[in-house]
Amino acid sequence: MAAEDGGFPRPAAGPPLPRVLCDIAELLSAGGDAPAGALWKLAEPGRQLDANVVRIPAAGRVDTHTEPDLDVLLLVLDGAAVLVRTDGESPLRAGVLTWLPHGSTRGVVAGPDGVTYLTVHRRRPGMRIQPPDAADRLRPGGA
Repeated sequence: MAAEDGGFPRPAAGPPLPRVLCDIAELLSAGGDAPAGALWKLAEPGRQLDANVVRIPAAGRVDTHTEPDLDVLLLVLDGAAVLVRTDGESPLRAGVLTWLPHGSTRGVVAGPDGVTYLTVHRRRPGMRIQPPDAADRLRPGGA
């Protein structure tokens, strides 16, 4: 069964149907030998959400940053990590669901066996090519 399509054919026409997208147990079966980075990404056309399964190896990290626009749900699937916040740190382990509100500053430091987690958030609009003066119109006092 392909993780990208859930092993089901796409319907020819009509409304979208719920379907299996990924087998997490299969993704996690590689354990600590899984590559670092995104193991799976939601790539369905017309979606309103983005989702990723991410693997960070032992002692790896997502640097501390502030996300200005998107709330993110982070669900630890395997392993452990520390969530770094401006007010301290919180341990994360398999099964812990964390809300990362937009505007919050956060980072993730993987534990000794690494960590695999799922993130879900509203989809960012795609980048569009615009005329050179488009940015000027967005500035105060712009055209």
